Amino acid sequence: MLHKKNVLIGIGGGIAAYKVCEVISSLFKSGATVRVILTDTAQQFITPLTVSTLSRHQAYTDQDFWQATHSSPLHIELGEWADMFLIAPLTANTLAKLTYGLADNLLTNTVLASRCPILLAPAMNTEMWEQSSVQRNWQQLQQEPRYHTIGPGSGLLACDRVGSGRMAEPSAIVTKLQSLFYTKGQKDYQGKHILISAGGTREHLDPVRFIGNPSTGKMGLALAQAVSDRGGIVTLIHGPIASELLPISPQYKLIPVISAAEMETAMLSHFSEAEIIIMSAAVADVKPAHYAKEKLPKSALSRSLDLEPVPDIIAQLGQKKQPHQCLIGFAAQTGDIVTPALDKLKRKQLDIIVANPVDVNNAGFGSDTNQAILINGKGKQKKIESCSKLELAHQLLDFINE
Repeated sequence: MLHKKNVLIGIGGGIAAYKVCEVISSLFKSGATVRVILTDTAQQFITPLTVSTLSRHQAYTDQDFWQATHSSPLHIELGEWADMFLIAPLTANTLAKLTYGLADNLLTNTVLASRCPILLAPAMNTEMWEQSSVQRNWQQLQQEPRYHTIGPGSGLLACDRVGSGRMAEPSAIVTKLQSLFYTKGQKDYQGKHILISAGGTREHLDPVRFIGNPSTGKMGLALAQAVSDRGGIVTLIHGPIASELLPISPQYKLIPVISAAEMETAMLSHFSEAEIIIMSAAVADVKPAHYAKEKLPKSALSRSLDLEPVPDIIAQLGQKKQPHQCLIGFAAQTGDIVTPALDKLKRKQLDIIVANPVDVNNAGFGSDTNQAILINGKGKQKKIESCSKLELAHQLLDFINE
């Protein structure tokens, strides 16, 4: 999604500047062309040599700006070159300058000389962030359509304070940039309530043994990210997901569950308020007929296991669905993926089904990429070639709109 895109990064003066190095490296690896502007105070934390090495391009400072050695003014050249502008960390000082249109250094001059979308990632001490003047500037700047924001989150800060003001993690910033490149900042899901399920469920035999599946929840997380980036109000109900995959400060509501029964309860309780329901979770089909409250000794384990079905959540949702609601299911299949997906679409009264293969490389459970055939109730099909799960999520949202 970032291949051959021009990303301009402005680094402000804060300890979080070191985290931008990972952003630069990730963008370069993804195929983007990266140029970096450092303010004078940013150079107190990281050096131009560091960012130029990571970006494989000259790092720009105010010294370059005032020397005027370029064929055209440097701020004009950089502003016209950029497809996307990231400012991270955004300091209270730079925030105030952007709010009032001030331009006294290379970074702020380039902002005014550009027209591309700008992503802001603030970072500062909690007391600074919570000052009424800072919050006023922050709210005012967000009224400008070209500015987009990520964070800040909460956590341990460099001042040893635990609170708000922590800059978003590099991976989250890169993901946000990917969404912005895809949507161009369009908020076509603004205000819509979207209910999403993600991850696999676990059906326990005893406290330490369970029947499960390889689902990691990456597809559901990508859907939640894409919807929230397009203005939607997301509730994400998820089975067990590795902590490193979960966002530190999500823009949406997270409801963790473990079993299919817990997911059923959560989905039904939030179903009526949702306009769009996307059931991407890999819910178990069966569970052990008997549950032991204490760990069973190995000698007590039977060679055969009595099983019983679990509730069919999406079938229940299909029966309860109202005319204003859109219900989307997933069908993870091997071999012929279309025929069983069409059958599921009709039997469970879905509006759209996403048929994706799990027997090909780099698709399905656990992978960072996916491929699918989208099918709606009128028989329209759209084939999605292998792409990131975030891009597939955006293409599904486009398909829903169509």
